[in-house]
Amino acid sequence: MSSREEKLAAHNYFEELMELRDKQREQKKNTDIIVRVKDLPLENNRHGLMQWYLHPNMDDTPINSEIIYVQHIPPGSKSGRQHHPGGKLLYFWKGKGHTVVDGESYTWVAGDILQLPLRRDGVVYQHFNDSDEDTAKIIAVEANFTQTLGVDKGSVFEEIENSPDFK
Repeated sequence: MSSREEKLAAHNYFEELMELRDKQREQKKNTDIIVRVKDLPLENNRHGLMQWYLHPNMDDTPINSEIIYVQHIPPGSKSGRQHHPGGKLLYFWKGKGHTVVDGESYTWVAGDILQLPLRRDGVVYQHFNDSDEDTAKIIAVEANFTQTLGVDKGSVFEEIENSPDFK
């Protein structure tokens, strides 16, 4: 037997799958089915100011199939510039501005949606708040493939430029 075969033979993967199922059921049994904005801190990170509703590392919600956050961009500011696999929906909830995707600028106002295309080599994007008075708020939603495909999702995930609001 090869060493890999010996390693694999030492497991009963079906029973381990059933144990994992039971563990997940127990973890999710008493989770909150509503995420309240009042409970979400405003996180200052390299991409900007964000409130996380669902995240791969959050284990207190019953589902973990999506990544959802609200990004706050102060008046006249911008997000970090990111190289991302794409496949993300961005709903411009409040404000007005523009987003540069692979060098092309797209103007948006509250109520618009931008769809980052899913590309093998990824996309580079950055949001800009064009108001000098109001904070822009963007709701971002994407499938949580980070545990199955990794954070790069078979492509790339890099913060190319930090948000000026990152401290």
